[in-house]
Amino acid sequence: MKIAVINGPNLNLLGSREPEIYGHQTLGDLYAQLDSSFPDVELSFFQSNHEGELIDFIQDCQQEGFDGIVINPGAYAHTSIALADALQSIRIPAIEVHISNIYRRESFRHHSYTAAACQGTISGLGLRGYHLAIQYFVN
Repeated sequence: MKIAVINGPNLNLLGSREPEIYGHQTLGDLYAQLDSSFPDVELSFFQSNHEGELIDFIQDCQQEGFDGIVINPGAYAHTSIALADALQSIRIPAIEVHISNIYRRESFRHHSYTAAACQGTISGLGLRGYHLAIQYFVN
């Protein structure tokens, strides 16, 4: 099984960015945990602060034969129709993950354009949400 784990803008700052919301673990810590938790799954990690790079990577997942995508689009969830279109244009199921509970935050975060292009959404369970999303594909 081959799964892409995609992270959008500002997630490269995990561990130092608003730790009261996002925790103290870094993106590298998360990647190491996922690799050790799912040794039989080929995980590919990608993070970008640039919308076009995220779209290119999603499109490349089709050619690379990925079985699933776990995506935390960050703030692009609330603004990017282009990212939603990219997810809808491929034939790979995706699960959207948000570390914080977007429904307990500012009202502009309550709507996700990208969620409509995904099979499901996990919000507010911290980094555990990534594990649960991968487990969904493994099962």
